[in-house]
Amino acid sequence: MNRDQKIDVISALNEAFTKAKFAVVADYRGLKVTELEKLRKNLRENDAQIQVAKNTLLRLAVKGTPCEGLSDSFNGTTAVAVGFKEPVGPAKALATFASEFNAFIIRSAVLDGKVLSVEDVVSLSKLPSREELLAKLLGTMNAVPTSFVRVLSAVPQKLLYALTAIKEQKEN
Repeated sequence: MNRDQKIDVISALNEAFTKAKFAVVADYRGLKVTELEKLRKNLRENDAQIQVAKNTLLRLAVKGTPCEGLSDSFNGTTAVAVGFKEPVGPAKALATFASEFNAFIIRSAVLDGKVLSVEDVVSLSKLPSREELLAKLLGTMNAVPTSFVRVLSAVPQKLLYALTAIKEQKEN
């Protein structure tokens, strides 16, 4: 790789680290290309990406970004997964992949500039996604007016039952 190619790689990685809300450093030694492609596909579905690069290039690219805390984890075979919107989807994909393939080992992560441990990433992966939380909120918001309408309609309904009972009593 010549100097111009290295500069291009560093600038692309720096741009990814700058836009990232969530970044994970992992060791991928022993994985097959097809397995790594499976992870790439899962991450792409969650608005994230994974890149493999040399550690020296990663250290240069991470300088001055919110992900600068990851520079200590750049050693050995390094893959960096970067999430751009919400962190839960990529964390779920990475944790599931790590549990499925023992060769994939999560080293550390950064969420909005704060360094996370492996346990934190696993805990983050167990949270419900943004869509699930919004659905629960909508269900809760919908339940309140529905219950209120049921309470209000119960009074005339009971009056109707009473009048029907009186009518049947007088008919007999």
